Parts: sequence; C-alpha cells; structure tokens
Amino acid sequence: MTPAAPAPIAPPVESHDPDVSRETSTTHGGTPLADQLIDETRRRMALEETVLPLPPETRVFTISNQKGGVGKTTTAVNLAAALARSGARVLVIDLDPQGNASTALGVDHRSEQQSVYEVLVQDLALSAVVRPSTEHERLDCVPATIHLAGAEIELVSLVAREQRLKRALDAHLAQMDEPYHYVFIDCPPSLGLLTINAFVAAREVLIPIQCEYYALEGLSQLLSNIELIEKHLNPVLRLSTILLTMYDSRTNLAQQVAQEVREHFPTQTLGTIIPRSVRVSEAPSYGQSVISYDYASTGSLSYREAAAEIARRGARTPEENH
Repeated sequence: MTPAAPAPIAPPVESHDPDVSRETSTTHGGTPLADQLIDETRRRMALEETVLPLPPETRVFTISNQKGGVGKTTTAVNLAAALARSGARVLVIDLDPQGNASTALGVDHRSEQQSVYEVLVQDLALSAVVRPSTEHERLDCVPATIHLAGAEIELVSLVAREQRLKRALDAHLAQMDEPYHYVFIDCPPSLGLLTINAFVAAREVLIPIQCEYYALEGLSQLLSNIELIEKHLNPVLRLSTILLTMYDSRTNLAQQVAQEVREHFPTQTLGTIIPRSVRVSEAPSYGQSVISYDYASTGSLSYREAAAEIARRGARTPEENH
C-alpha cells in the first residue's frame, strides 16, 4: 500500500497569530479539526509549563540510518534547535558531504570554508571550525563542505582512521569551560569511514524510521554494524532512541509500521511521533529549523515533544543538574 501524498503547500499568510500555526490557521469546519486544535493547544501548554532537565554530562548522539530520506538531517537540526531553546548548549556536527544540516542551521559551508574535513584529514582542532548557528545563541555547528566527499578515500591511509572524530571531539569538550550538554552527529546514508567515525565518537545512536513502505529494510544490517562497532571499537555505544517520522495518520500502513517498530523496540522508541508536515519540509530552504520557521506548527510541536522525551531519559536527579 502506498501512503497518501502530503498535503499541498498552503498559500502564504501575510500576518497571523504567532500562537496559531500557518498549517491550521485557515478556517475549516468540522469537529475533527477542532479536536486536533484542542489537543495541540493542550500539548503546547504542557510543554511551555515544563523546565527540561539538563544531563549531568555531555550526551553524544549519532543520528544514523543507512536508508536515505528518512529524516536524519531534519531530526538532527530540529532536536538540536528544540533543546537549545530549552536551555541546553548544543553542537551539531555535519558529517554528510551534502551539508544539509549546515544549510538548515544557517552556517556557511562553501568549499573555501574550513570544516569537519580539515579536522578528520588534517588534524585541525575542532574549535577552529565550530561556527555559531543563526538558529539560536546556544546552538553551534561544525559544517561539512564538498571536500568531505573525498575524505573516505583519504582516511584509509591515516593512523587511527576510525578514531579521528572522537579524539577531536573529546579534546574540544575537555578544554571547554562550559561543555555542550548535547552533541548530534549527522551521518551520510551509508556505512563508510565517516559513519564509523561518528559511531566511535558517540555514546548513543538515534535511528529515525519513516512510517512508510520498506521502513525496516536494512535495519537489521544497521543494528549488526552497531553491534560490531560496540564490540571492536566503542564498548559504550548503544542504541538508545528510535524516532518514528513522516507519519500519516490517514494510512493504515503508517499505523502498522509504528506498531511493528514499537513491538520490536519497546524501550528505545519514543512515544512522540513526527507527522508528515509541509512546514518541516519547507524550513531548511530558509536556513531554519521548523521551530523557528513556524513555531506553532504541528511539526514544531512534535519535535519539541521528542526533545523533551530525550531530555527526560537522560536526566538523573535535579541535584545533579545544578
């Protein structure tokens, strides 16, 4: 079964209440929409009243899935933005040669810019390439440039080729007066040396899974790869989080995929599901997260809820967070 196509982009609205999303600000009749608005208002109020806990030490996530188009970069950018807005210090490391995370965070990644490529291949300090994101004052980004496309070949002959990102990140965190609370590493959709560097540098793996046909294809191979890296290169690595994305509640398929994932990964799968959303798709082209682009949208609300779940999972006690 093929999932229904996403809704068409609504015409731009010149001005609207910032607390009412442009996705839902057009007048519609019918109880289902009213119920949706009431539910979203309740969820939004619950978030606004919550102070998210900060982790006692830096949590380093690799966001990975060997399937493309599952929302890896979108997830990295929007979780980072949500956590930064909640008071956390956050770093996004863009390891995808396409540089989409860099674009979405408003960070220059033209070929002449220094980037994570120089860190991996030329031993440049990570601090030399950390850039502030236009998204939020507590959010930084290490950009990727097109040079990263050749890094896979260049890394092969280097000493400790799987450890280079970990060493650079550990050294950077150690010399910071106020280390980041979260680091998100956005991987390319393949298992090469770039992705292996990300797995070795991280302690947690976050896998976005789209609620569509063939969603679980390749997942068993990814899990086997994580297990191998845990066994041979990074004993603290674990799959901590699965996030269901691109959920279309109108299709039985989406519900079936979500149910199957929850049955296989009951503790790792977040309760929050990211719906299909025009605003989520539009935001990166404006160099923004959906949270900045349309704060009141359903997509923004869902990513903020997912970030809150992740924050609570990593919390210890209130005393440890001070």
